[in-house]
Amino acid sequence: MSGRPTRMLISRRDLLRRLGRGAVVSAAFPWVHEAAWAGTTPVSSAEPDPIRLDSNENAYGPSERAKAAMRESLGVPDRGREAGHALTAEIAALHRVRPEQVVLGCGSVGIMRTAAATFLGPRRKLVLASPTFDPIAEYARSVGADVVTVPLTAQYAHDLDAMLAHLDAAGGLVYICNPNNPTGTLTPRHELETFIRRLPSTARVLIDEAYHHYAGTSSAYASFIDRPVDDRRVIVTRSLSKVHGLSGLRLGYAIAAPEAARRLRAAEPPMDVGAGALRGATEALHDRGHVRLSVQRNANDRQEFYNQANARMLRVIDSHANFVMLNTGGPAEQAIVLSRASNIVLPPPIPSMPKHIRVSLRTPPEMLAFWRVWELMPRSPGLSTRSP
Repeated sequence: MSGRPTRMLISRRDLLRRLGRGAVVSAAFPWVHEAAWAGTTPVSSAEPDPIRLDSNENAYGPSERAKAAMRESLGVPDRGREAGHALTAEIAALHRVRPEQVVLGCGSVGIMRTAAATFLGPRRKLVLASPTFDPIAEYARSVGADVVTVPLTAQYAHDLDAMLAHLDAAGGLVYICNPNNPTGTLTPRHELETFIRRLPSTARVLIDEAYHHYAGTSSAYASFIDRPVDDRRVIVTRSLSKVHGLSGLRLGYAIAAPEAARRLRAAEPPMDVGAGALRGATEALHDRGHVRLSVQRNANDRQEFYNQANARMLRVIDSHANFVMLNTGGPAEQAIVLSRASNIVLPPPIPSMPKHIRVSLRTPPEMLAFWRVWELMPRSPGLSTRSP
C-alpha cells in the first residue's frame, strides 16, 4: 500500500421509508428509475428536507443546556454587551488565557475576514494549502493581497517547506486548517512548531482548529490553544458550529497575543448577535459532557463509515474530523447528481481531487440512506464501486 493515509475499506423518516423500496431518482438515470419508483407515487411539493451530507455540523444537535439557556432568554431584555463579556470570560477561563487575548467573531470565517483586512494588503501574500477551506482567499484578494496555493503532500498534510518558500520580507499570512477540511488529515505538531520558528518576522500564521475536538489522541496532534507556543505571530481560531452544534448562531472566536487580538477587535465589525445566542454559546462551552458524548458518537459513526466502505472495497482517507473523504472510483460529479436526485446533498466536486467526495457524518439512519443510494450506482467504467 502507498504512503497515503487510506483504508480499503430524507426528512428523514419518509425518505428512509422510500429508500427501503428504492431511491428517488430523476429521469436522467433510467437504469434505476423503474426499480426505484415501482408502486410509488410522484414526489409532491411537500418533499421532506434533504439529508445534508455537505455540512460538517454536529449530527446530534446542540447541548440541551445551550438550548435551555436560549429559551430562557426569550422575553428578557437583550443585554448583548453583558452576555458578550460573559462569553469572553468563559472562553478565557476554558483556555487559561487572559480575556484580552480573546476575539469574538461571526463564526471563525468572520475572524478570517478580519485577519485578512488587518494583516494583508498590496504586496503581501496569503499562503494556503490546496485543497483546504478557503474563504480567506477571497478576503485576501479583496484587500489587494497575492494568494498563493500550495498542494498538500502525498500524505495530505500541509507542505510547510513549500509554503515557507513563498514568504518574503514583505510579510503576509499563512492559513493552516488542522485537521484539514476537506481531507480530515493532520499536519504533525512538531512540523508546525518548526515551521513557526522559521517564519519571517513579518509573517503571521492563522491556525484554524474548527475540528479540534475530533482529532482524537493522535501523537501527531496537539492544539495550539491547549499547548501554546510563545510566539505573538500565532492566531488560533475555533468555531461553535461543529462539535457544539450551534451553526445557526454564526459564532466563533480566536485566541491571539494581546497586541494581535487588539488589532483584530478594532477591525472586527460589530457583532449583530443577541444576548440569547451568546448565553447559549456560553452554556455550550460549559457543557463538557455534551462535547464528550458528541465526540464518541462521531468516532462510532466514522468507524461504521469505514466498515461500510470496506465492505464495498472502497478507499477512504483516514479522517480526524466529522467527515470522510471517499474515493468514488470515478467522476465524483455522477455520485453527487444521483444522491441529489435521492434528496441527499453532497458538496461540489473538488477540482484537484475529482474522484473524491467529502461526506459529512450524520446519524446512522441518514448514513444508511446514503449507502442504499450508493448501491444504485452503475457498475461501469464511468463510476465503479471499487477504487482503482
